[in-house]
Amino acid sequence: MTTPWGELALARFPEDPRERLRAWDASDEYLLRHLAAEKVPLSGTVVVLGDRWGALVTALAAHRPVQITDSFLAQEATRANLARAGVEAGAVRLLTTQDPPPDRIDVLLVRVPKSLALLEDQLLRLAPAVHEGTVVVGTGMVKEIHTSTLQLFERILGPTRTSLAERKARLIFCTPDASPERPANPWPFSYALPDGIGPVSGRTVVNHAGVFCADRLDIGTRFFLQHLPAVPGGRRVVDLGCGNGVVGTAVAVAEPSAEVLFVDESFQAVASAEATYKANGVPGHAEFRVGDGLAGVPDGSVDLVLSNPPFHSHQATTDQTAWRMFTGARRVLRPGGEMWVVGNRHLGYHVKLRQVFGNSQLVAGDPKFVVLKAVRK
Repeated sequence: MTTPWGELALARFPEDPRERLRAWDASDEYLLRHLAAEKVPLSGTVVVLGDRWGALVTALAAHRPVQITDSFLAQEATRANLARAGVEAGAVRLLTTQDPPPDRIDVLLVRVPKSLALLEDQLLRLAPAVHEGTVVVGTGMVKEIHTSTLQLFERILGPTRTSLAERKARLIFCTPDASPERPANPWPFSYALPDGIGPVSGRTVVNHAGVFCADRLDIGTRFFLQHLPAVPGGRRVVDLGCGNGVVGTAVAVAEPSAEVLFVDESFQAVASAEATYKANGVPGHAEFRVGDGLAGVPDGSVDLVLSNPPFHSHQATTDQTAWRMFTGARRVLRPGGEMWVVGNRHLGYHVKLRQVFGNSQLVAGDPKFVVLKAVRK
């Protein structure tokens, strides 16, 4: 990536030589050009919210910025990109969306996330640290910035306007109010699950902002919950890409002796899963882990993996996450262990499962979704 401070070699995480998606886009470049051209003072506390793969904080590392991200993969990519650029350890402070933010922010740079709810939650969390002199600049591709995005900045921080578009990217300029009247933060959000979905019917689910379908049960998960396998006592189960944890919680409610591992790369998701599990008073044993899929889970240590794999990485459609979930599941499953997957019919997961496991069986289907099972031989 070419920046006003020189060339940077950047990669996503985990690195894959076959991956064609870049670790930055035109909106990152636009923001960095603006900071240099306008000589924005960067001597105070610089906070970068939503830096997707560390491109922004790597470019600005000399100013010792703070990165706040919901993504474990983005955080790991940042570490690798900083090391690749020769940045000293500790020059950039890496925080998650669940960590307490800095007490004072002098420059706030926002890479607009896909989730408007996550943006709302994070702006509300950061707002007390923003002062009248804080420079606030957002960035994103034109297709990511909507009227609702601008209204959110204006409602929480102050008057907001946008730049002209360059290479399909746009900047957001916000002038913080001196004495704003900010709304209360509605996150996390809880609701009762509907009836007819098995063991968790009528139970409570807790969603932090940014979790998929945070205000309702998505139809794919609903279908999955109606067709989950019976789990014998004492089995080790993984809710892979757990989201709000409703699938793993359903297993724990049905069989309290099961050991359930909730895994997601989103800090918000794992916090939601733990809150959902605790809200339902399940007496069993559970572990909650933010990480890169099944990395760190021992080979042959799991009896059942349940997953509703994502097929987007930010705005890009990709099957790389599903592939890595399937291959990881095969590694950690014991012989005879099973992976159960729900997905849209058009994604063709049965083909991928056969390639990884050598088998795939249709458990249930409707016009939109299928539930598939693969067995570790």
